[in-house]
Amino acid sequence: MPAMKTRSDAWELLNKYTKNQNLIKHGLAVEVAMRLYARKFQGDEDVWGIVGLLHDFDYEKYPTLEEHPYKGQEILEAEGFSEEIRRGIMAHAPHTETPRETMMHKAIFAVDELSGFIVAVTLIRPTKKIADVDIQSVLKKMKQKGFARGVSREDIMQGAQELGISLEEHIANVLEALQGVAGELGL
Repeated sequence: MPAMKTRSDAWELLNKYTKNQNLIKHGLAVEVAMRLYARKFQGDEDVWGIVGLLHDFDYEKYPTLEEHPYKGQEILEAEGFSEEIRRGIMAHAPHTETPRETMMHKAIFAVDELSGFIVAVTLIRPTKKIADVDIQSVLKKMKQKGFARGVSREDIMQGAQELGISLEEHIANVLEALQGVAGELGL
């Protein structure tokens, strides 16, 4: 049986396939939020974190719905990443129709869109500092259809519902996680 892949292995793979620094930072953001939810739901922090870090690692090279995250699955399998990690990554993308059977699957779906949305809210602040973002500012921007149009508000709300928490609590959790790595995110 091959050894468990580490965060270091995941980081190396992410950087091999992703050159866009914003996409790398998105992986970091989703990783820290996944680790927070792993603690809340008694999951394996390392596994959940790797799922978050690698969920979009193939996106830069394979950006279409026909390719992402399917090509990534082939790469992850060849690299020796576990089926648990591969299935977790599939669960983040609604178009794969992968059932979200575990709390990890629900968390990756819930965290992906929201983390990007919180970063967008941060970047329009005069200070561009995530420390200046609060739950109310995120909720206010969610109501503005023209803001961050590519982010699915429905997926964010459905994600919170699947986790069994309120939207406000979900925003607070992800915001807290991202604020904890503000320096790494450049925010």
